[in-house]
Amino acid sequence: MKIDISCFKAYDIRGRVPDQLNEDIAYRIGRAFVEFLKPKTVAVGYDIRLTSAALCDALTRGLTDGGANVLNIGQCGTEEVYFATSHLQADGGIVVTASHNPKDYNGMKLVRDNSKPISGDTGLNDIREIAERGEFTDPGARGSVEQIDTKQAYVEHLLGYVDLASLKPLKIVSNAGNGGAGPIIDLLESHLPFDFIKVHHEADGNFPNGVPNPLMEENRAPTIQAIRASEADLGIAWDGDFDRCFFFDETGRFIEGYYIVGLLAQAFLEKNPGARVVHDPRLTWNTIEIAGQFGGEAIRCKTGHAFIKERMRAEDAMYGGEMSAHHYFKDFFYCDSGMVPWLLVVEMMSKSGKPMSELVDERMAAFPASGEINSSIEDPAALIREVEARYAAEATDVDHTDGLSVEFADWRFNLRMSNTEPVVRLNVESRKDVALMREKTSELLEMIRNH
Repeated sequence: MKIDISCFKAYDIRGRVPDQLNEDIAYRIGRAFVEFLKPKTVAVGYDIRLTSAALCDALTRGLTDGGANVLNIGQCGTEEVYFATSHLQADGGIVVTASHNPKDYNGMKLVRDNSKPISGDTGLNDIREIAERGEFTDPGARGSVEQIDTKQAYVEHLLGYVDLASLKPLKIVSNAGNGGAGPIIDLLESHLPFDFIKVHHEADGNFPNGVPNPLMEENRAPTIQAIRASEADLGIAWDGDFDRCFFFDETGRFIEGYYIVGLLAQAFLEKNPGARVVHDPRLTWNTIEIAGQFGGEAIRCKTGHAFIKERMRAEDAMYGGEMSAHHYFKDFFYCDSGMVPWLLVVEMMSKSGKPMSELVDERMAAFPASGEINSSIEDPAALIREVEARYAAEATDVDHTDGLSVEFADWRFNLRMSNTEPVVRLNVESRKDVALMREKTSELLEMIRNH
């Protein structure tokens, strides 16, 4: 029977349970995934949400009824399915997760062999059509299900990114937000010389301390308080499926993801001179300057994990970063990880002897930024045309890689539409001039709000 499935988005599957995503739809997605990809084996796992295990069971039935063998790695973070898909040499992988969405939501992220993303233009829309139609081929024989524990191999892989002997004993606040990061920190802890102060550490799909999304300012207070109370060297917080991590320095100051991109670019370029790094177009000058300083090449790419991963493969880039706290690594199958970034940052702190604040202060002063400001707009495309008409004539560069990027000698901005809602996202930065950055941000916001 044909049904309308609305939970398919540009890069993944996400919707409210049970009206937009339920066990029937999960089963259909499993069948459609096999119909489309024709995999022999599929790695699956699920996050800590209360509905995830049941949705994963239904998905698994769909996969095995379609004839695929399922390798189930159990409760995990998104990146653990990326790891398992490549590590186990599966033909595809699916994780049941809704990341940082409200607790009544769930979803899925899908990859093919070698952990390559499946997004709207690489098969997700085809899978949706097959799932909606509900007409599936009889495979002749059902697939099997095998429970596999990949956690030890995954932890060993993570530890391979740093020189363990160089790490100094640091005090680190880790806030898992009651998401999935806690169990991995517990597994890493015995290998590392760190004293972890654990906040909201236990996985709990009821989210008793709010949805795990450190981008929301109100969610940062517990991390900041713990840093100050324990006089910690660093604070780290994750979203629910821990594919993004967020940093706080030793004073409790939240560090914008943009400056972490520059820091990680430096970490890779110091180890791999001449390497390429891929970055999104929202805020760029800091990353470009660091790449130049360390003999590398910065490559601008459209925002979004599918675009970044594809570009990294094409350019053979070592690292890719988005200011939204997604960090991608060639050695992690070109996928994003929320565990690799903080390991690299603590290694930099250990080797340099500098506190976190000192690692980023100079860069924040060199390129002060507004942070991303979202505004709801009825006709985003018309607004962007209007803004371009006003600013383009005086600009030194106008770029349409992703939305509208306009550069002047001493400041620049990017204005882009959301892929999923009638919202525009503004980012402004300047060269060593906080007042100018604030003035231009206000000027643009006034134009946006008067539209």
